[in-house]
Amino acid sequence: WEVAVVAGKQRDKLSNVLYEMAKAEVTVNSDLPMPKVWPLELDKRSKEHGARRFAALGIDRDNKEQRNELRLMNFKFYGAPCVLFLFMDRTLTQWSIFDLGLFAQSLILAAHSFGLGACLQASLANYPDAVREFLGIGKTKLLVLGISMGYPDLKAPINTYISTRVSPNDFVKWYID
Repeated sequence: WEVAVVAGKQRDKLSNVLYEMAKAEVTVNSDLPMPKVWPLELDKRSKEHGARRFAALGIDRDNKEQRNELRLMNFKFYGAPCVLFLFMDRTLTQWSIFDLGLFAQSLILAAHSFGLGACLQASLANYPDAVREFLGIGKTKLLVLGISMGYPDLKAPINTYISTRVSPNDFVKWYID
């Protein structure tokens, strides 16, 4: 793995690069492909989550301009002063993504213990070539995830929204004698 921590002027410069690419709707070329089709139940939950999140922010679901502004905030790192990019060696298998996910969770929990907030952002991996070039990281590394980090503004509307969770009874099956 490789973790790139970007803050200060470098954060601002990288933000501008990614923001301009996203604003211009440059074709996404993530190192890890997104599913072509989402399972029906996941697709339904995702759309419901989006609708509730828009409502919490006062964004009308049909307001394409405001929705696009929210999308572009990803590339401003939601105002967080620090962003981390998590990379893994291209030769590793899909199993290693699980390990990197565990590392990301541990990193976020550790940050939380110091009062920091973290936002996992798959969208920050949409333009891996630009990120690698900016950071001077070789193509031997896959960009897996971006994490914006800083002290949260607990009064910000987005931080008042709490997403719903599926009950463990809906996905856990017990096999006990």
